[in-house]
Amino acid sequence: MMAPITRIILYTKRLDELVQFYETHFGFSAERRAGDRIVELVPETGGAHLLLHPAGKAAREGQAAVKLVFDVADVPAFCDRARENGLELGPIHQADGYQFANAKDPSKNSISISSRAFADHF
Repeated sequence: MMAPITRIILYTKRLDELVQFYETHFGFSAERRAGDRIVELVPETGGAHLLLHPAGKAAREGQAAVKLVFDVADVPAFCDRARENGLELGPIHQADGYQFANAKDPSKNSISISSRAFADHF
């Protein structure tokens, strides 16, 4: 039996900043349920949902072992558009048939913008 990844939990001390960040730059919509402290971010084009969970006092933000990858066909165009909206990504790297650029969200989670999914040989 297959069980696909459909939700990813991000622990944060900056809940409202993360909601605004993912809505502004990646087209997510926030869903809040009465009595639930988790905010569910739903992507407008399908894919995994991000669940924003308030982090405890001792929690350290920004896991280095996890990186969220967002597939885009044109990395330079995305970076230009993101810059206009206030998101600075690192340099665009050329890999084996695709490009990517990296950044951090307001809670220091690593993110990558990548055209790997659109490369011919993957």
